[in-house]
Amino acid sequence: MALGWNSFSSTNSDPVLPISKVKKPLAIAMWDFSWILRHHRYGEFENWEQVIGELAERGYNAIRIDTMPHFVVSTKEGKIINEFRSVKEDWKPSLWGNDYTMSFRPREALLEFLPLCKKYGIKVGLSTWFAPHNTGRTDIFNEQGGLLRAWSETLYFLRDNNLLDNVIYVDLLNEYPVNHGYDWLKKELNKRSDIKQFKIDNPEAHMPDLDASKGNALQVAFHNQFMKDTIRALKERFPELEFFTSYDSGVPLEDIDLSEQAALDYHVWFHHTGKILNIDKIGSRDQSQNLGVLNKDLYSYWTENKFQLVNWIGDRIDHIALKASQNNLVCGNTEGWGPIGWYDHPELDWRWTKESADICIDLARKHDNYKFICTSNFTHPQFKGMWEDVNWHRQITDRIKK
Repeated sequence: MALGWNSFSSTNSDPVLPISKVKKPLAIAMWDFSWILRHHRYGEFENWEQVIGELAERGYNAIRIDTMPHFVVSTKEGKIINEFRSVKEDWKPSLWGNDYTMSFRPREALLEFLPLCKKYGIKVGLSTWFAPHNTGRTDIFNEQGGLLRAWSETLYFLRDNNLLDNVIYVDLLNEYPVNHGYDWLKKELNKRSDIKQFKIDNPEAHMPDLDASKGNALQVAFHNQFMKDTIRALKERFPELEFFTSYDSGVPLEDIDLSEQAALDYHVWFHHTGKILNIDKIGSRDQSQNLGVLNKDLYSYWTENKFQLVNWIGDRIDHIALKASQNNLVCGNTEGWGPIGWYDHPELDWRWTKESADICIDLARKHDNYKFICTSNFTHPQFKGMWEDVNWHRQITDRIKK
């Protein structure tokens, strides 16, 4: 029988260690920007204390959130904007973020939310998707130093308010280098999509030694150097913190320079095999489809091909652990294991998502350096079919933390 979220207040006395020093694996939930964009009347995060307590009740002891540095940061003129309005432009079901047009106050939110995490023994990984969320803000997303300035101002704000003592890491940009909203960086990568043309357009540019075996060695060199420079600058300002950036399966492990990074957060799903029948159709959320038929056929394919698929993802997990080990780092997944996009629907269920977690957590726990492990992408209260199964969460988070 569940004990109730109130029972978990201030019960976790584990020390707050930086991610590189964590002894036992953390059961980590990815709450992205939903924690703030669904914090309103009728939103699943309306009562932060309740949902944080419920997360602890389910056995999680860490979260990764979008810290919203791109909204905490001031304008170039030094003006602080306290409130933003996020416009919902359609009525397609939202997996993450807001289901309604709403307003949010990022600085006030952090001042309230982060102490509650500490109260319930939930350690925090600060992250960002750096997305505008239909707010109308454009400046910071196109500023050359925008990422560094946004994080610097945000971390100074948190330090000034004594809110860094429960932070275990800072993930500077979600699924680097492309799955985020930092447009300046994307434009710089696009400039380097044609190496010959880039040399013509930028005759004075420094050209590093390029490995011709890589898909686009100029882009790889650029995004690795950019992140190394950013981390170095932040380490000088915040030596008490550890920094890295998350990746996903779209970036080859051999293309990642981890020399300045504190950990490897590399997201991998069965979805990324490109072979799971109907997964993209279901993920499209097209309500004209017969999702019951698509769901049934997906399970048939999964059952028939499970052996090969598990071998595939087991090999991926092995390589993640090896890459981290070669760089003397810890590793983990804050996103994974079955689908990337799924949702509550009368014709869908969560069996495959849960079974994928059951399989992959055991595969990850084989490696001593796997120190932060999620159960899925769907550990938010808006995914009721997952959230309401308290016993499942507790048995699987217990396996992660043992």
